[in-house]
Amino acid sequence: MSSESEGAQQRGGRRVRLAYLVSHPIQYQAPLLRRIAQEPEIDLTVYFGSDFSVRGYRDAGFGVDFKWDIPLLDGYRHEFLPKLRDRGNASFASPLNYGTVRRLRGSGGEAAFDALWVHGYGTANALHGMVAAKLLGIPVLLRAESWLGDRERDGTKLALKAIFFASLKRMVDGVLPIGSLNAEYWRHYFGDSVPQFAMPYAVDNRYFAERARAARDSRASLQAELGLDPARRVILFAGKLQARKHCDHLIEAYARSTRAPEAGLRAHLVIVGDGEQRAALERQAAATGLDGIRFCGFRNQSELPRFFDLASVFVLPSRHEPWGLIVNEAMNAARPVIVSDDVGCAPDLVSDGENGCIYPVGDVDALASALGRVLNTAGAAEAMGERAFERIQRWGFEEDVRGLRRALAHVAPGFVA
Repeated sequence: MSSESEGAQQRGGRRVRLAYLVSHPIQYQAPLLRRIAQEPEIDLTVYFGSDFSVRGYRDAGFGVDFKWDIPLLDGYRHEFLPKLRDRGNASFASPLNYGTVRRLRGSGGEAAFDALWVHGYGTANALHGMVAAKLLGIPVLLRAESWLGDRERDGTKLALKAIFFASLKRMVDGVLPIGSLNAEYWRHYFGDSVPQFAMPYAVDNRYFAERARAARDSRASLQAELGLDPARRVILFAGKLQARKHCDHLIEAYARSTRAPEAGLRAHLVIVGDGEQRAALERQAAATGLDGIRFCGFRNQSELPRFFDLASVFVLPSRHEPWGLIVNEAMNAARPVIVSDDVGCAPDLVSDGENGCIYPVGDVDALASALGRVLNTAGAAEAMGERAFERIQRWGFEEDVRGLRRALAHVAPGFVA
């Protein structure tokens, strides 16, 4: 008897065969998949549509060519599906693959898996996989990022979406909400007939916390590299320099706070990232006449903990941000976070005045006020950072595994959560 089977018997349930269908290897998901693969009762196989994130590609948001510098494929069983189309990005019709039915059915003609977990519902691959699973009698678990406030739609689009979800609902046996806004989204479209099993959007907490602690020893060298005054606080933005990220609002709020005599804000603004708005943002920064703004360009994931360590506060001023996993990363460095109320993680991770601030998206004065609340009160940033770290430790991969196990127990009789 295998060690995996023994582990399942010791827990009192059977082992389940789980297929996971996703467009491509995703940097945030790789460590989670490794963690799930460690569960002796879960026999996980991941099916990717494309390998573009492994071989390197040009990210439209960052505007640069790059490869992720963390292992994306180690530690779990995976296969790349045969391709009909692969444009090196993730869209409705790319990647487009075949062979899904054969893999779900297996060689014996019967279902090869006890459940299919699908990431997202807005691609041809995902819909094909769900239809195939339904025809084979394989239960489907669905996970996605959507929430009701992510963008405005007219009445016609909303009506069409309601019709689409009425059909989708018949193919889904359970959803895996990433947070409270996502759970609200599923309730709105699926009602209470499709059960929910919380599977929070998380990062590798241990990785980012350990890297941030290790970065303390090299903080002075990074300060020197960027020409920062160690006596000044650091406000950090990291992400794609796109219009919806509203780094322009942060630059304006920083300028107002720095110039206002009553604010007395002495800080640097460090901007990590690249994208279509970079030139405009650099012009905006130059027009302020302030010497404290630094543009650092794109930095890969392994480099980010050095910048989190450098920061006194992290800011994400985005509009239409489904979650904002960069916030999870910053909280693992014990840093307070300021987010707009259009950032999806805000209700779950940020308590205003406790571990950071939430302000109305687009309200530059409110953002400037939040910067002052965090940075101009003695000890506030440090205390908020400690509470941010405590909060994020309860929002990690272990919670994900528990949610997934509950979902599998619901769809696979005999499996014990």
